[in-house]
Amino acid sequence: MKTVCKHIISFILPITVLIIVPLLIEQHWVIRNMFCMLTGGIILFTGLSLMSGAIIAFIRWGNGTLAPWFPTRKLITTGPYALLRNPMITGVVVTLIGEAVVILSYSILIWAIAFFLINDIYFLMYEEPNLERKFGEEYRQYKQKVPRWIPRFKKHLT
Repeated sequence: MKTVCKHIISFILPITVLIIVPLLIEQHWVIRNMFCMLTGGIILFTGLSLMSGAIIAFIRWGNGTLAPWFPTRKLITTGPYALLRNPMITGVVVTLIGEAVVILSYSILIWAIAFFLINDIYFLMYEEPNLERKFGEEYRQYKQKVPRWIPRFKKHLT
């Protein structure tokens, strides 16, 4: 039961970032046209899928939650973490961009950019140095192989 509560509490962050803040900054959620709805919906789905994969990895392989106050106990390098080091934050940013496209909101787009910049600074100044201290050489090698925000899809030569 204690673990379930930790996971429920950890959803405070994404709910705040993806629902509460956008509702506070954009009062009129109106879908302007079918193209924006479909395009934004695809972007939104992509972001939510990436976030879901990250959450599952946190629970399944990391023995922790997505909240920094209940961190994982193991370094996760599989699933979406094999493609990029921060799939949760990338997923959130992509989801916010999807929301902005669906309702054509520059305010939510600006929020997505601000959220990304805040997290970029946080990861550079605190998260990555902390992970290096916690996981040592294993994290340093992982950091060299896997990009921080945008996946790198290499073509393999045969």
